[in-house]
Amino acid sequence: MKKSHGPAFRKALRPLRECLDCRGVGVVRGVFHEMECATCNASGWICAETGAALPLTDLVLQLNMKLQVAEQIIRSLQRPASGPGQQYEQNNRRGAGGTNYTGD
Repeated sequence: MKKSHGPAFRKALRPLRECLDCRGVGVVRGVFHEMECATCNASGWICAETGAALPLTDLVLQLNMKLQVAEQIIRSLQRPASGPGQQYEQNNRRGAGGTNYTGD
């Protein structure tokens, strides 16, 4: 067993899932009006491991971490292709009549 003293140096990304009562919306439809979901504290997210609502400070931190991961994935997908893929997409005028030669 590994001994540790004090809190962890980095916060771990905890798995979250949508609230089952409000289906991730944050409000529950009553008979005459909508009410805040008491299960997830009107956030729409609960802990996937325990099924309990996260405290608001932890929830903000976890959602921020998920947002950063999603933005990093989006940035990596928006980068142009490099290497042979980039040459394949642009016009190199090496084909017959100055058309694009792909080597196929």
